[in-house]
Amino acid sequence: MKASETKLLALIKKSPQFVIPIYQRTYSWTEKECRELWDDILLTGSTDEITSHFLGSIVYIEKGLYQVSSQSPLLVIDGQQRLTTVTLLIAALANALGDFEPVEGFSPRKLRNYYLLNPEEDGEKYYKLILSQTDKSSLIAILSQSPQPKDCSIRITQNFKLFESLMKEDQDNLTIVCKGLAKLLVVDVALSREQDNPQLIFESMNSTGRELTKADLIRNYILMGLEPELQTKLYEQYWRSMEVEFGQEAYGTEFDKFIRHFLTVKNGVIPNKNAVYESFKAYSRLSQIAQAGVEALVKDINTFARYYCAMALGYEQNPKLKVAFQDLRELKVDVAYPFLLELYQDYDSGEFPETDFVQAVRLVESYVFRRAVCGIPTSSLNIIFANFTKALKKNNYLESIQARFLLLPSYGRFPNDDEFKQWLQIKDLYNIRDRSYWLRRLENHDRKERVVVDEYTIEHIMPQNENLAPAWKTSLGPDWQRIQKTYLHTLGNLTLTAYNSKYSDKPFVEKRDMEKGFKESPLKLNQGLGQVEQWDENAIRQRAARLSTMALDVWISPQLEDDVLNCYQSKPQQSGYTIQDHPHLCSGKMAELFKAFRKEVLALDPGVTEEFLKLYVAYKLESNFVDVVPQAKRLRIYLNMRFTEINDPKGICRDVSGLRHWANGDVELALASLEELPYILGLVRQSLERQMGDGE
Repeated sequence: MKASETKLLALIKKSPQFVIPIYQRTYSWTEKECRELWDDILLTGSTDEITSHFLGSIVYIEKGLYQVSSQSPLLVIDGQQRLTTVTLLIAALANALGDFEPVEGFSPRKLRNYYLLNPEEDGEKYYKLILSQTDKSSLIAILSQSPQPKDCSIRITQNFKLFESLMKEDQDNLTIVCKGLAKLLVVDVALSREQDNPQLIFESMNSTGRELTKADLIRNYILMGLEPELQTKLYEQYWRSMEVEFGQEAYGTEFDKFIRHFLTVKNGVIPNKNAVYESFKAYSRLSQIAQAGVEALVKDINTFARYYCAMALGYEQNPKLKVAFQDLRELKVDVAYPFLLELYQDYDSGEFPETDFVQAVRLVESYVFRRAVCGIPTSSLNIIFANFTKALKKNNYLESIQARFLLLPSYGRFPNDDEFKQWLQIKDLYNIRDRSYWLRRLENHDRKERVVVDEYTIEHIMPQNENLAPAWKTSLGPDWQRIQKTYLHTLGNLTLTAYNSKYSDKPFVEKRDMEKGFKESPLKLNQGLGQVEQWDENAIRQRAARLSTMALDVWISPQLEDDVLNCYQSKPQQSGYTIQDHPHLCSGKMAELFKAFRKEVLALDPGVTEEFLKLYVAYKLESNFVDVVPQAKRLRIYLNMRFTEINDPKGICRDVSGLRHWANGDVELALASLEELPYILGLVRQSLERQMGDGE
């Protein structure tokens, strides 16, 4: 590696051409970063007291002899965002100057011929900077002063327009801009392919600008070290299609979400959000993945990305699946995607019929919505869906999915029809995130012509106004305040209307009988309101009962006969050990301490189970979350989590990740007295919550 400090304009001028390799991310600076650079340039150029402004590093490797003097294109490893932004700024400056040369060397002709173009070259060599894909054609259009292509780069065009507008706002600043540009400094880093590892250098760079996404890091990790021909093949055949599928705006954010779901599918473990890149590298190095080769890996990512875009971005072509995925997206159930990606793979291969796949998606939708209505915490959903397919039997695919839902432990239960109906009638359904979703689903169920709910507003039949009109008080009776408080935002009192302003707080009979009132409403939700004579507590309860019964057909529950379900019920394996095999737990101080400990741990969740093993006692949900090794003077406790994940203000935990021990987990602590129990239970709860999905 050769590194030296130099002026950015001098580096651009002496370099034949900078090329952004195909594996690099697209240009991603936003208006925020561009304005920051603009302000820095104005500040630097406005006074002689500031002699320079450091912009960062430009790291490159050359195709030929790895020296600038060789006149080979320089492949940019780091610095694309700065180079591109400065190029856009210079292009805007050259246009703004006209025939004016405010500072020597900064005439429009010199700006273009020194820093934007190679006037004696032809073809792509004519341009000082060549970007990749969509960015490339948009930048070339700007430099050649020609119209933008149809599929132009959003960031390139927007930022160029920004610089043009900033220069038009104040022509007096153009001299300052020239002086500021002349003072920009960078570290010029030239790499030698024989001696330097571009990938390691790329990962360790602490550069300015926007943080690299997981998509950037993973793409570079896969492609950077390959021969150019293979790089091009894999990028154009597999990676480029993913970038196009996700779209310019969604690629950075949605791909990061997708790759986390992909790794969950492949490893059966949810990677920490901050460790997705490290998890991907570990996955790619597994013997079976490494042996299959990089092309198989990229092809597999491409396939699952297609599934993800169909489900999460609305690109599904099958009409029934498209509607089902749309409903699921409204619930924002990202945690279900690892499970659904596996189902989609089997659907795509023909193992899972379309009708069964649609029903499985509907079961996921029902499961999540029912739990939300019944007030069941969502914390455990990601671990449930991450492990869902482990219990499936693909020879009876849909049946095994239904069985899995029905056999989930208490913390993950699928609310049955009675529980769902009861909660649906009393739940505040107005002040929830998904209120337009449930109204739309109820209204459009079994409709061939779907109602666009967005064109309607939510109507409280009994008004929200705390100062109800006399007619309403009379209708509701002397207990009107309790009735309003209890039922105002519940299912029985909510409906849809296109005439909310006309209804206002009018008495029910007027709302019913007016033109376009409830009696004339074509909406399914308003059926029956035309026959109601008085809107009171009884009317609200009756309507809630009717709609909640209808809801059972919308949000279906799994239905299996008991004898079928019994075939899926696993019988717990008995270790053969009991508390009697642990003498320290049978009498004395440790027996009393253990009794108190086990009582509190078993009370953490109804699904917690206890198992006595030869050397320790295990407590588990899906798997062990805390183990206890009995000793004469203490209970040695192990938490099944990484030491870096534990929040231990008192510092009583010990990292045993590199030490041999009998129980599970990397966190060890000791319980020796009842006084210590409350604090230690707090640590145990962290391990439990992490397993249930709260610890991310």
